[in-house]
Amino acid sequence: MLRVEGLGVRYGALVALHDLSWTVDAGQILGIIGPNGAGKSSCFAAITNSVRHDGHVHLDGERVTGLPTWALAGRGLRRTFQQNAFFGELSVLDNTAGALIAEHSTGLVTSILAPWREAATRRRAVAEAAKLLESFGIGREYHGERPADIPYGIQRLLSVALAYGAGARALLLDEPAAGTGGPDMRRLAQVLIELRGRGTAVVVIEHHMDLIMTVADHIVVIDQGRYLASGPPAAIQANPAVREAYLGRSA
Repeated sequence: MLRVEGLGVRYGALVALHDLSWTVDAGQILGIIGPNGAGKSSCFAAITNSVRHDGHVHLDGERVTGLPTWALAGRGLRRTFQQNAFFGELSVLDNTAGALIAEHSTGLVTSILAPWREAATRRRAVAEAAKLLESFGIGREYHGERPADIPYGIQRLLSVALAYGAGARALLLDEPAAGTGGPDMRRLAQVLIELRGRGTAVVVIEHHMDLIMTVADHIVVIDQGRYLASGPPAAIQANPAVREAYLGRSA
């Protein structure tokens, strides 16, 4: 579903990423790990064309390297960020309805001349938004709240739900478990597994090794902007080079 070839990112003289390649299939979870500053987030920025980069990106066999970020999102390639980003004055439900705007909207002329159609479209969007939230484990008790007023673990799930929208084909998640633990992390793990079951290609950058080793089908390790290793979780855990570069290091 998603293939990247020879990705490279430079910030002036700093080489953040050098000649990185990997693939992820539909219905697969790929984990990307590495020490802080390894180039993981730069990888996502390159894939979504948010920074100048070398290399190529293919989505479902089609080369999409030069497309702007909004066009990639329209084709189903979407991402989250390390920090939550919501419309703070809108409710959780309205934030989610906004994420479905492309599928549930009417033109300006229709809105003016046939406002009843606009109202009906709005009701459908809200109903679909409620279903989406519940499918991501965000109960109705939170739908009317502002995002800042709901528990942090639910905020992280909301970020994933908003990125998924009406159905992402490839979903890039940048440290979705940051700041969470215990029940929140278990809930997130279940959501990731369910996304895999929907046929989504999921790519997860994560520092919580217990999470990534549990849910990932395959893992790519980056160190100092370069490919270090790849393989199933058990092979990565047993790889001496990985343990030295990342897994064996304490803070």
